Amino acid sequence: MIKTSSWTIDYIETGSGPCVILLHSSVAGNRQWRATIEALQDQYHVIAINLFGYGQTSPWSGDREQTLVDQGELVQPFIDQAPGDVALVGHSFGGAVAMSVALRRPNRVSRLILLEPIPFCLLDEAGRTEAYVEVLRLRDTVKRCGGSGDWERGAACFADYWNGEGTWAAMPPERRMTFASSMRPNCHEWDAVLGRTAQQEWRNLHARTLVAWTRDTKRPIREIVEVLRERVPHWQYCELSEGGHMFPLIQPNITNRLISKFLRDTDVGVQPTHHFLQPDRSKPGTGYSAKRTNALSPLISNSR
Repeated sequence: MIKTSSWTIDYIETGSGPCVILLHSSVAGNRQWRATIEALQDQYHVIAINLFGYGQTSPWSGDREQTLVDQGELVQPFIDQAPGDVALVGHSFGGAVAMSVALRRPNRVSRLILLEPIPFCLLDEAGRTEAYVEVLRLRDTVKRCGGSGDWERGAACFADYWNGEGTWAAMPPERRMTFASSMRPNCHEWDAVLGRTAQQEWRNLHARTLVAWTRDTKRPIREIVEVLRERVPHWQYCELSEGGHMFPLIQPNITNRLISKFLRDTDVGVQPTHHFLQPDRSKPGTGYSAKRTNALSPLISNSR
């Protein structure tokens, strides 16, 4: 842990070489990157940060709406300490945070890997009304349940939305309890990705950027990718055949291969590409046909 003048920041650090900073998804924590850390640590200096309210990182105060810039402040000390450029890898909410950091530190962030990023404000800006309303419904449910202290109900809706109907019912009671307790930071994260402060000119990002998503993910994610491809066609795009929103946990082998390849690629002349990747069948249960609840297992150990 490190302490700034305002917060305590909990993180994992290992390896040596070029710096790669990993930013986790909502209701998760930096341990979601265990397989990625193991895959990268022999060649890179890997740092996995816990965002506000996860692990031992300070919780958000709640005295005002949270912004992506606020979350990005947790990343700044690690960028400042790095001897050279850094690469950011972000999944879901962590992807939106990574985008904000890269926009504000163009001279230090050279590569950006976005796995199903959720800058939901793009949907509103682009007139993607139905997808935007779908997101707002989930936000309203989470905030309503959080406001009344009914974290289990909020967690059930959240888990079933992102991982498929029946996910919550399939969880053992102890996992439900831990998952529900990890919902608290999410109430503030909605403000960060939906508020006016979340609206940014993403085409001004200088970092070499890869966006990866799955064909069977939720509609808001698919439409975010469509908007990004329209506005920033020079980025690289990679569609996986299956895995859903939690594909970094369901498909760790293919995810780590994707990250490693993009980090190693030295081609300076970036050309817009759209890859289509099949699921990794090298091990039983790594495909999306496996129960979606498997994706939650690495998240359960991140309770405070």
